[in-house]
Amino acid sequence: MKKVLSFSKADEIEINLSGSEGGNIRYARNAVSTSGNVTQSNLVIQSSFGKRAGTVTINEFDDASLEKAVRRSEELARLAPENPEFVKNLGPQQYSESKTFVGTTAAITPKFRADAVQQSLQIAKDNKLTAAGFLENSAGYAAMMNSSGLFTYNTETNVNFNVTLRTADGKGSGYASKGYNDINKLDVAAATRIAAQKAAGSAEAKAIEPGKYTVILEPAAAIVLLENVLFSMDARSADEGRSFLSKPGGKTRLGEKMVDERVTIYSDPLNPDLPTRTWSQDGRPQEKVAWIEKGVIRNLPYSRYWAQQKGVKAVPFPDCAIMEGGTASLEDLIKGTEKGILVTRLWYIRPVDPQTLLFTGLTRDGTFYIENGQIKFPVKNFRFNESPIIMLNNLEELGRPERTVSGESGSHALIPPMKIRDFTFTSLSDAV
Repeated sequence: MKKVLSFSKADEIEINLSGSEGGNIRYARNAVSTSGNVTQSNLVIQSSFGKRAGTVTINEFDDASLEKAVRRSEELARLAPENPEFVKNLGPQQYSESKTFVGTTAAITPKFRADAVQQSLQIAKDNKLTAAGFLENSAGYAAMMNSSGLFTYNTETNVNFNVTLRTADGKGSGYASKGYNDINKLDVAAATRIAAQKAAGSAEAKAIEPGKYTVILEPAAAIVLLENVLFSMDARSADEGRSFLSKPGGKTRLGEKMVDERVTIYSDPLNPDLPTRTWSQDGRPQEKVAWIEKGVIRNLPYSRYWAQQKGVKAVPFPDCAIMEGGTASLEDLIKGTEKGILVTRLWYIRPVDPQTLLFTGLTRDGTFYIENGQIKFPVKNFRFNESPIIMLNNLEELGRPERTVSGESGSHALIPPMKIRDFTFTSLSDAV
């Protein structure tokens, strides 16, 4: 990166260097289908003259290739039109030390992956189910340097596992997805057993009438709605009247209570159960930030440009979401429900109305009817129309938070199972 800087003739230059090593194993129809290792590296150079910028990406690091890439980025910058929203490089920043690298995860071998998948396959075979899944791990680094004196560097590890189990007749389906920085927190067999229970238990689903129901959303279901709240909290969209946080006259709902007072959502790159990088893509430090506190909108993400326009601190989008909860287990929530529906997973989420954050989607992989504190029978899947803002105002109880992975975006979160009243199911679905 210093060598790239030495080649630069631009007014400013920014360099991002990243790479990773990892492996994966895939299985379907109760047999391993692929196994592989992946190593990659990437260098991104952005040169700028005034408000004109040009970017080049390469993966060759000899001196001649580096200098050629710098020259090319400068050539592109001179040809580019001026960007009216261009902001100059950040200077040196102070960053907390990240907690994202775990040595045992970096040391995962192909045999480790194969042994873990063998456990999953054995559970499927013992229960006369058909399994398809994917286990992958990686160890990587990312670094950023610019001509204004900024430098930051981070290493991280990740392991992700997901599995779908189906009954022989295809009528029952169960799913589990787990992701961690630390391999010691992943229990492939336990996750597969949960998916197996869902598959076997959902095979003889009954159709019940759509309508408004009390629902218990497992974390894997809740995350796909909650993440859309954070994705939609951009300050500029709110200021320009394009979001659920907009008010007439260019005002926003910052500082207003919008959801149940039991709702607190924040991000913290140093959380031990969900550590993330301590700097954002544009070099700003990631800090602990409360986004919704006791139901009140406390902060909005600002780009550096928009923060300059508004004269406020530039707060980057978070890399994680953490929602406070209670102490109840999922089983406790079920036991305390007179009548309701347990939802394992939501998928195919699509926006209906950005102004109210209304979304539609489908349940899948195990939807069950609850009566007098017990799961009575599986039900056919539903299409729903619901706003997470309305949902968080209809909150009855929160369970104990756990780390989960979004089946839509792949993002990780630490959120509780939640019991919601008047959740709107609009029609039935034949999908399993």
